[in-house]
Amino acid sequence: MRIGHGYDVHAYAAGTSMTLAGIAIASEYAIVAHSDGDIVIHAICDALLGALALGDIGHFFPDTALENKDRASTEFLHAIYQKCSEQNYSIGNIDVTIIAQVPKIAPHIASMRKNLAKQLHCDENRINLKATTTEGLGYIGQKQGIATHAVVLLTKGK
Repeated sequence: MRIGHGYDVHAYAAGTSMTLAGIAIASEYAIVAHSDGDIVIHAICDALLGALALGDIGHFFPDTALENKDRASTEFLHAIYQKCSEQNYSIGNIDVTIIAQVPKIAPHIASMRKNLAKQLHCDENRINLKATTTEGLGYIGQKQGIATHAVVLLTKGK
């Protein structure tokens, strides 16, 4: 077994939607990022890479590279999941915490879990997503940004 932890944070800007776990969510805020800014997938990517002892997402997909501009984070996830498969690891489970004052995450959790399970070729019962606020405290509470933590357990074999 291998365990990895990932974390991502991004600022908000005025907008009409954001992408979380590969799902477009209507919001008066957008995520400021070089790629699509999907912090859920970015945190999972870092957790997978951490479990494999391969560094972080910025090493493989730097935000200074033009080819990553506005790129879908699901492409990053596919490439990193391929590294897991090459080493004969599969998803034991993933636990994600989204920290955001806005938007409301609960109505989207089921579709986000379903999409992540599809992307990672595993059962939905291996993916847990939850959300919390900061009760109005700090940059997240002041609606200036969003953060995500992810923990991944990889197991050897399929």
